[in-house]
Amino acid sequence: MEIKIPEVMLNDGLTLPVIGFGTYPLKGNDGVNAIVSAINNGYRLIDSAYNYENEGTIGEAVRRTSVPRHELLITSKLPGRYQEYDKAVAAIQESLYRANLDYYDLYLIHWPNPRQAKYAEAWQALIDAKKWGLIRSIGVCNFLPEHLEDLEKQTGVKPSINQIELHPFFNQAEQRKYHEENNIATESWSPFTRGIKDLEIDTLQTIAAHHNKTIPQIILRWHYQLGAISIPKSASPVRQLENISIFDFSLDNEEMVMISALSKPDGRIADQDPAVYEEF
Repeated sequence: MEIKIPEVMLNDGLTLPVIGFGTYPLKGNDGVNAIVSAINNGYRLIDSAYNYENEGTIGEAVRRTSVPRHELLITSKLPGRYQEYDKAVAAIQESLYRANLDYYDLYLIHWPNPRQAKYAEAWQALIDAKKWGLIRSIGVCNFLPEHLEDLEKQTGVKPSINQIELHPFFNQAEQRKYHEENNIATESWSPFTRGIKDLEIDTLQTIAAHHNKTIPQIILRWHYQLGAISIPKSASPVRQLENISIFDFSLDNEEMVMISALSKPDGRIADQDPAVYEEF
């Protein structure tokens, strides 16, 4: 029986499931098979990026699955080197050509690249691409509150979503609070931090045993109860199903606090601080 994933509505009216499928670094035929498996297991939100170099893999999976295109929500992201307006427009078109899709459901600016200071140009390109019917909803990744405020100030358009690094060791409490206050959805990349092995600690093992669930299921339930959309990646059909089998239990307030307390000021996976980090 297909698992029904709850949905949330973005500030522009697009509805997304609260768990999607991450695809980095899935490529080639193995990648297509993993994505088709995920779709067949019930995933509808599929996350990709120009810099993942797998938009073609995503498009092929869309063609191979029996699930109609209009039931899928496909995401891609603009790379840092194409933030000038004309380059951004061309890159969006190229993303579509690579995937052989008529439109993306969600298209995001991958990083603000503040030293370039061209993210507002890129944002205007996304705004126009949405008007042209190439994108249904537009958002960003890794934008700090000051970047988000600057976008709205310069264009009058607020992102629908901000995809940020979010996991138990970096819980982004202040950033999430800002999103909530400004009606911007939070999406979590690397929801398990570097990998499952890093999560095998006493706190999480105890909570998992109490609920008779795996540690990844506990973490994804934590994301869900925080109000974040998570995008776990797994090529294993068994793991794919496990990752969306989290809606038959709840974490209590004490357990939520225990998990959130694992956060560290230096908890970023690769020290990619959006205030200074520049994506190629």
